[in-house]
Amino acid sequence: MNVTYSELRARARESLQGNWGKSILAIIVYGIVAGLIGLLNFIPVIGYIIQILTGGAFALGLIIFFVGIARNEGPQISEVFSGFSHFIKAFCVYFLMTLFTVLWSLLLIIPGIIAYLRYSQAYYILQDNPDIGALEAIRQSKQLMKGRKWKFFVLNLTFIGWMFLALLTFGIGFLWLYPYIFVTQAHFYDEISGRTTPPPHPSSF
Repeated sequence: MNVTYSELRARARESLQGNWGKSILAIIVYGIVAGLIGLLNFIPVIGYIIQILTGGAFALGLIIFFVGIARNEGPQISEVFSGFSHFIKAFCVYFLMTLFTVLWSLLLIIPGIIAYLRYSQAYYILQDNPDIGALEAIRQSKQLMKGRKWKFFVLNLTFIGWMFLALLTFGIGFLWLYPYIFVTQAHFYDEISGRTTPPPHPSSF
């Protein structure tokens, strides 16, 4: 990866120009739905199962939406729920990623972190290749992240300062920070996968 971290963040800010409102609203919608599902935890076992079952679909939907922002495709907020159209595969990716990461974490914390970084691109690969299976998406992520895990880890560390600032706003700042992080990560994926992003067009939001 020849592009710098600051260049990836600059690409994200450019993609978000005219799309901040839509992106923030998507985070709010997701947060409300996730919060409602979280309330089900008051129901023994059932609430936890529902969270596990829907976790993959929501993760995929968020990635589909923010990849659309990064690629200047003008995604609709409803894309946040688009992962449910690939519910089984999204769940399988979620389950396998969690299982493999937990198993590696049993050795030490660091192997668990490395495992997470190794599988981090699986949802991106799945949304670009919806016909492949969960294991294949994970396999391709492992291949794509060879020699790049540290770069992705450091990229995420560059947002720590912004996270502290967001905390000072009693969490409100995260409504802007989360889209910034997600779109930057989407540009990271497009960079390492060799995809070129078309120039931005005015948002209709």
